Amino acid sequence: MTDSEAQRRAHAVRHFNRFYTLYIGALHERLTKSGFSLTEVRVLHELSREHTQTASALSRALGLDSGYLSRLLTSFERRNLITRRPSDTDARQSLIALTEHGHATYAPLDAAATQDALALLDRLDMHSQQQLIGAMRLIERLLRERPRHELVVLRPPHAGECGWLVHRQAQWFAAQYGWDQTFEGLLARVVAEYAQRNDPLREQCWIAEQDGLVTGSACIVGVSTTVASVRLLWVEPDMRRFGIGTQLLRECVRFARRVGYTKLTLATASALAEPRRLCERMGFVLTSAVDTHRFGRDLTLERWELEL
Repeated sequence: MTDSEAQRRAHAVRHFNRFYTLYIGALHERLTKSGFSLTEVRVLHELSREHTQTASALSRALGLDSGYLSRLLTSFERRNLITRRPSDTDARQSLIALTEHGHATYAPLDAAATQDALALLDRLDMHSQQQLIGAMRLIERLLRERPRHELVVLRPPHAGECGWLVHRQAQWFAAQYGWDQTFEGLLARVVAEYAQRNDPLREQCWIAEQDGLVTGSACIVGVSTTVASVRLLWVEPDMRRFGIGTQLLRECVRFARRVGYTKLTLATASALAEPRRLCERMGFVLTSAVDTHRFGRDLTLERWELEL
Protein backbone atom coordinates (compact mmCIF):
# COMPACT_ATOMS: atom_id res chain seq x y z
CA MET A 1 0.00 0.00 0.00
CA THR A 2 1.36 3.43 -0.94
CA ASP A 3 1.70 6.21 1.64
CA SER A 4 -1.01 8.22 -0.10
CA GLU A 5 -3.41 5.26 -0.04
CA ALA A 6 -2.69 4.64 3.64
CA GLN A 7 -3.36 8.31 4.37
CA ARG A 8 -6.64 8.19 2.44
CA ARG A 9 -7.81 5.20 4.44
CA ALA A 10 -6.76 6.78 7.72
CA HIS A 11 -8.72 9.93 6.87
CA ALA A 12 -11.77 7.79 6.04
CA VAL A 13 -11.60 6.16 9.49
CA ARG A 14 -11.22 9.55 11.19
CA HIS A 15 -14.10 10.98 9.18
CA PHE A 16 -16.39 8.18 10.35
CA ASN A 17 -15.17 8.61 13.93
CA ARG A 18 -16.08 12.30 13.87
CA PHE A 19 -19.49 11.54 12.40
CA TYR A 20 -20.31 8.89 14.98
CA THR A 21 -18.87 10.94 17.84
CA LEU A 22 -21.39 13.68 17.01
CA TYR A 23 -24.19 11.13 17.23
CA ILE A 24 -22.89 9.76 20.53
CA GLY A 25 -22.49 13.34 21.77
CA ALA A 26 -26.18 14.01 21.14
CA LEU A 27 -27.02 10.87 23.09
CA HIS A 28 -24.70 11.96 25.91
CA GLU A 29 -26.46 15.33 26.09
CA ARG A 30 -29.82 13.63 26.57
CA LEU A 31 -28.38 11.32 29.24
CA THR A 32 -26.90 14.26 31.13
CA LYS A 33 -30.42 15.52 31.78
CA SER A 34 -31.12 12.22 33.55
CA GLY A 35 -28.24 12.79 35.96
CA PHE A 36 -26.06 10.01 34.49
CA SER A 37 -23.08 10.15 32.19
CA LEU A 38 -22.74 7.86 29.17
CA THR A 39 -20.08 5.81 31.00
CA GLU A 40 -22.30 5.42 34.05
CA VAL A 41 -25.13 4.14 31.86
CA ARG A 42 -22.75 1.67 30.21
CA VAL A 43 -21.84 0.28 33.65
CA LEU A 44 -25.49 0.08 34.69
CA HIS A 45 -26.28 -1.71 31.43
CA GLU A 46 -23.51 -4.24 31.99
CA LEU A 47 -24.71 -4.92 35.53
CA SER A 48 -28.31 -5.29 34.33
CA ARG A 49 -27.24 -8.13 32.02
CA GLU A 50 -25.67 -10.25 34.80
CA HIS A 51 -26.76 -11.25 38.26
CA THR A 52 -23.33 -10.41 39.69
CA GLN A 53 -20.07 -9.01 38.37
CA THR A 54 -16.64 -8.30 39.80
CA ALA A 55 -15.01 -4.92 39.37
CA SER A 56 -12.15 -6.47 37.39
CA ALA A 57 -14.60 -8.17 35.02
CA LEU A 58 -16.45 -4.88 34.51
CA SER A 59 -13.17 -3.09 33.87
CA ARG A 60 -12.19 -5.61 31.18
CA ALA A 61 -15.61 -5.74 29.56
CA LEU A 62 -15.92 -1.96 29.28
CA GLY A 63 -12.27 -1.00 28.84
CA LEU A 64 -12.36 1.31 31.87
CA ASP A 65 -9.51 2.34 34.13
CA SER A 66 -9.83 0.39 37.39
CA GLY A 67 -9.36 3.50 39.56
CA TYR A 68 -12.00 5.46 37.67
CA LEU A 69 -14.39 2.49 37.83
CA SER A 70 -13.80 2.13 41.58
CA ARG A 71 -14.82 5.76 42.16
CA LEU A 72 -17.88 5.33 39.96
CA LEU A 73 -18.97 2.20 41.84
CA THR A 74 -18.51 3.95 45.17
CA SER A 75 -20.84 6.68 43.92
CA PHE A 76 -23.37 4.04 42.87
CA GLU A 77 -23.17 2.41 46.28
CA ARG A 78 -23.85 5.72 48.02
CA ARG A 79 -26.94 6.15 45.84
CA ASN A 80 -28.17 2.64 46.67
CA LEU A 81 -27.86 1.53 43.04
CA ILE A 82 -25.59 -1.45 43.73
CA THR A 83 -24.67 -3.91 46.47
CA ARG A 84 -21.33 -5.56 47.07
CA ARG A 85 -20.59 -8.83 48.85
CA PRO A 86 -17.40 -10.88 49.17
CA SER A 87 -16.83 -13.53 46.54
CA ASP A 88 -17.14 -17.12 47.75
CA THR A 89 -14.19 -18.20 45.58
CA ASP A 90 -11.84 -15.19 45.84
CA ALA A 91 -11.73 -13.13 49.02
CA ARG A 92 -9.91 -10.34 47.15
CA GLN A 93 -12.93 -9.78 44.90
CA SER A 94 -16.37 -8.36 45.62
CA LEU A 95 -19.46 -9.40 43.71
CA ILE A 96 -21.45 -6.41 42.47
CA ALA A 97 -25.15 -6.44 41.61
CA LEU A 98 -27.86 -3.90 40.99
CA THR A 99 -30.29 -3.28 43.80
CA GLU A 100 -34.02 -3.11 43.15
CA HIS A 101 -33.61 0.65 43.15
CA GLY A 102 -30.76 0.25 40.66
CA HIS A 103 -32.89 -1.80 38.30
CA ALA A 104 -35.76 0.66 38.64
CA THR A 105 -33.39 3.57 37.93
CA TYR A 106 -31.85 1.93 34.88
CA ALA A 107 -35.11 0.74 33.30
CA PRO A 108 -36.26 4.15 31.95
CA LEU A 109 -32.73 4.89 30.70
CA ASP A 110 -32.73 1.61 28.82
CA ALA A 111 -36.19 2.29 27.40
CA ALA A 112 -35.14 5.79 26.28
CA ALA A 113 -32.04 4.40 24.55
CA THR A 114 -34.19 1.84 22.74
CA GLN A 115 -36.57 4.56 21.62
CA ASP A 116 -33.61 6.61 20.32
CA ALA A 117 -32.45 3.60 18.28
CA LEU A 118 -35.96 2.97 16.95
CA ALA A 119 -36.27 6.63 15.95
CA LEU A 120 -32.98 6.39 14.07
CA LEU A 121 -34.08 3.23 12.24
CA ASP A 122 -37.52 4.63 11.51
CA ARG A 123 -35.93 7.17 9.14
CA LEU A 124 -34.81 4.28 6.91
CA ASP A 125 -36.68 1.72 4.83
CA MET A 126 -36.37 -1.97 5.76
CA HIS A 127 -33.55 -2.73 3.31
CA SER A 128 -31.55 0.29 4.49
CA GLN A 129 -32.06 -0.79 8.10
CA GLN A 130 -30.61 -4.20 7.26
CA GLN A 131 -27.67 -2.55 5.50
CA LEU A 132 -26.98 -0.32 8.51
CA ILE A 133 -27.17 -3.15 11.04
CA GLY A 134 -25.02 -5.39 8.84
CA ALA A 135 -22.39 -2.64 8.53
CA MET A 136 -22.40 -2.12 12.30
CA ARG A 137 -21.97 -5.83 12.94
CA LEU A 138 -19.16 -6.03 10.39
CA ILE A 139 -17.30 -3.12 11.99
CA GLU A 140 -17.65 -4.79 15.38
CA ARG A 141 -16.45 -8.14 14.01
CA LEU A 142 -13.44 -6.74 12.19
CA LEU A 143 -12.27 -4.52 15.06
CA ARG A 144 -12.89 -6.96 17.90
CA GLU A 145 -9.57 -8.14 19.29
CA ARG A 146 -10.82 -11.67 19.85
CA PRO A 147 -13.48 -12.94 17.43
CA ARG A 148 -16.40 -14.51 19.22
CA HIS A 149 -17.00 -18.22 18.67
CA GLU A 150 -20.70 -17.89 17.99
CA LEU A 151 -23.00 -20.39 16.32
CA VAL A 152 -22.59 -20.61 12.53
CA VAL A 153 -25.78 -21.50 10.68
CA LEU A 154 -25.77 -23.03 7.20
CA ARG A 155 -28.77 -21.91 5.15
CA PRO A 156 -29.84 -21.48 1.50
CA PRO A 157 -28.84 -18.18 -0.12
CA HIS A 158 -31.22 -15.26 0.00
CA ALA A 159 -32.05 -13.23 -3.11
CA GLY A 160 -28.94 -11.48 -4.40
CA GLU A 161 -26.46 -13.34 -2.21
CA CYS A 162 -25.10 -15.56 -4.98
CA GLY A 163 -24.29 -12.43 -6.96
CA TRP A 164 -22.70 -10.93 -3.85
CA LEU A 165 -20.48 -14.03 -3.52
CA VAL A 166 -19.22 -13.46 -7.07
CA HIS A 167 -18.45 -9.85 -6.21
CA ARG A 168 -16.80 -10.67 -2.86
CA GLN A 169 -14.57 -13.48 -4.11
CA ALA A 170 -13.56 -11.70 -7.32
CA GLN A 171 -12.72 -8.61 -5.29
CA TRP A 172 -10.63 -10.49 -2.73
CA PHE A 173 -8.69 -12.66 -5.19
CA ALA A 174 -7.91 -9.60 -7.30
CA ALA A 175 -6.55 -7.75 -4.27
CA GLN A 176 -4.71 -10.73 -2.78
CA TYR A 177 -3.39 -12.55 -5.85
CA GLY A 178 -3.93 -10.19 -8.77
CA TRP A 179 -6.42 -12.48 -10.53
CA ASP A 180 -8.14 -10.68 -13.38
CA GLN A 181 -11.75 -10.36 -14.52
CA THR A 182 -11.75 -13.80 -16.16
CA PHE A 183 -11.98 -15.29 -12.66
CA GLU A 184 -15.04 -13.17 -11.99
CA GLY A 185 -16.46 -14.44 -15.28
CA LEU A 186 -15.92 -18.04 -14.15
CA LEU A 187 -17.67 -17.39 -10.84
CA ALA A 188 -20.56 -15.67 -12.61
CA ARG A 189 -21.01 -18.65 -14.94
CA VAL A 190 -21.08 -21.07 -12.00
CA VAL A 191 -23.74 -18.99 -10.26
CA ALA A 192 -25.80 -18.43 -13.42
CA GLU A 193 -25.82 -22.11 -14.41
CA TYR A 194 -26.67 -23.21 -10.86
CA ALA A 195 -29.54 -20.71 -10.59
CA GLN A 196 -30.94 -21.49 -14.03
CA ARG A 197 -30.89 -25.27 -13.51
CA ASN A 198 -32.63 -24.87 -10.14
CA ASP A 199 -32.34 -28.56 -9.29
CA PRO A 200 -32.51 -28.77 -5.45
CA LEU A 201 -32.70 -32.56 -5.54
CA ARG A 202 -29.23 -32.82 -7.11
CA GLU A 203 -27.58 -29.46 -6.40
CA GLN A 204 -27.41 -27.21 -3.38
CA CYS A 205 -25.79 -24.00 -2.15
CA TRP A 206 -25.13 -23.07 1.46
CA ILE A 207 -24.45 -19.73 3.07
CA ALA A 208 -22.59 -19.76 6.39
CA GLU A 209 -24.10 -17.06 8.60
CA GLN A 210 -22.92 -15.86 11.98
CA ASP A 211 -24.74 -13.14 13.90
CA GLY A 212 -26.56 -12.04 10.76
CA LEU A 213 -23.41 -11.77 8.64
CA VAL A 214 -22.29 -13.97 5.75
CA THR A 215 -19.04 -15.66 6.72
CA GLY A 216 -18.72 -18.30 4.00
CA SER A 217 -20.30 -20.37 1.25
CA ALA A 218 -20.16 -23.63 -0.65
CA CYS A 219 -22.07 -25.09 -3.57
CA ILE A 220 -22.56 -28.61 -4.93
CA VAL A 221 -23.13 -28.85 -8.69
CA GLY A 222 -23.65 -32.01 -10.68
CA VAL A 223 -21.00 -32.94 -13.26
CA SER A 224 -22.64 -36.24 -14.24
CA THR A 225 -25.11 -38.67 -12.72
CA THR A 226 -22.36 -40.02 -10.45
CA VAL A 227 -19.93 -37.11 -10.02
CA ALA A 228 -20.49 -33.77 -8.29
CA SER A 229 -18.16 -30.81 -7.81
CA VAL A 230 -17.68 -28.37 -4.94
CA ARG A 231 -17.82 -24.77 -6.13
CA LEU A 232 -17.78 -21.33 -4.48
CA LEU A 233 -16.08 -22.70 -1.36
CA TRP A 234 -15.28 -19.56 0.59
CA VAL A 235 -14.68 -18.35 4.15
CA GLU A 236 -14.21 -14.70 5.01
CA PRO A 237 -10.49 -14.11 5.69
CA ASP A 238 -10.97 -12.81 9.24
CA MET A 239 -13.16 -15.83 10.11
CA ARG A 240 -10.79 -18.57 9.01
CA ARG A 241 -9.38 -21.08 11.49
CA PHE A 242 -12.75 -21.29 13.28
CA GLY A 243 -13.96 -24.46 11.58
CA ILE A 244 -16.38 -22.79 9.15
CA GLY A 245 -14.69 -24.24 6.07
CA THR A 246 -14.75 -27.72 7.60
CA GLN A 247 -18.43 -27.30 8.44
CA LEU A 248 -19.23 -26.27 4.87
CA LEU A 249 -17.21 -29.02 3.20
CA ARG A 250 -18.63 -31.64 5.56
CA GLU A 251 -22.14 -30.54 4.56
CA CYS A 252 -21.15 -30.88 0.89
CA VAL A 253 -19.97 -34.46 1.48
CA ARG A 254 -23.09 -35.31 3.45
CA PHE A 255 -25.38 -33.97 0.72
CA ALA A 256 -23.46 -35.69 -2.08
CA ARG A 257 -23.69 -39.05 -0.32
CA ARG A 258 -27.38 -38.63 0.45
CA VAL A 259 -28.19 -37.73 -3.17
CA GLY A 260 -26.27 -40.75 -4.50
CA TYR A 261 -23.14 -39.31 -6.07
CA THR A 262 -20.17 -41.66 -5.95
CA LYS A 263 -17.40 -39.09 -6.38
CA LEU A 264 -16.90 -35.50 -5.23
CA THR A 265 -14.31 -33.24 -6.85
CA LEU A 266 -12.83 -29.88 -5.94
CA ALA A 267 -10.57 -27.69 -8.09
CA THR A 268 -8.19 -25.18 -6.53
CA ALA A 269 -4.79 -23.57 -7.04
CA SER A 270 -1.66 -24.78 -5.27
CA ALA A 271 -1.07 -21.28 -3.85
CA LEU A 272 -4.32 -21.46 -1.85
CA ALA A 273 -3.37 -23.18 1.40
CA GLU A 274 -6.80 -23.13 3.03
CA PRO A 275 -8.77 -25.27 0.53
CA ARG A 276 -5.84 -27.70 0.24
CA ARG A 277 -5.80 -28.08 4.02
CA LEU A 278 -9.57 -28.66 4.07
CA CYS A 279 -9.33 -31.28 1.33
CA GLU A 280 -6.63 -33.21 3.17
CA ARG A 281 -8.60 -33.06 6.42
CA MET A 282 -11.76 -34.41 4.75
CA GLY A 283 -9.94 -37.28 3.02
CA PHE A 284 -9.78 -35.88 -0.52
CA VAL A 285 -6.90 -37.14 -2.67
CA LEU A 286 -4.88 -34.95 -5.04
CA THR A 287 -5.33 -36.54 -8.48
CA SER A 288 -3.72 -33.97 -10.79
CA ALA A 289 -1.70 -30.75 -10.79
CA VAL A 290 -1.32 -28.82 -14.06
CA ASP A 291 0.78 -25.73 -14.68
CA THR A 292 -1.20 -23.21 -16.71
CA HIS A 293 -1.86 -19.52 -17.29
CA ARG A 294 -5.26 -18.61 -15.90
CA PHE A 295 -6.86 -15.49 -14.50
CA GLY A 296 -3.90 -13.41 -15.69
CA ARG A 297 -1.36 -15.39 -13.66
CA ASP A 298 0.83 -18.48 -13.94
CA LEU A 299 -0.86 -21.04 -11.69
CA THR A 300 -0.74 -24.68 -10.76
CA LEU A 301 -4.33 -25.89 -10.86
CA GLU A 302 -5.08 -28.91 -8.71
CA ARG A 303 -7.91 -31.42 -8.81
CA TRP A 304 -8.90 -33.15 -5.57
CA GLU A 305 -11.27 -36.12 -5.42
CA LEU A 306 -13.18 -37.95 -2.72
CA GLU A 307 -14.65 -41.41 -3.34
CA LEU A 308 -18.05 -41.57 -1.72
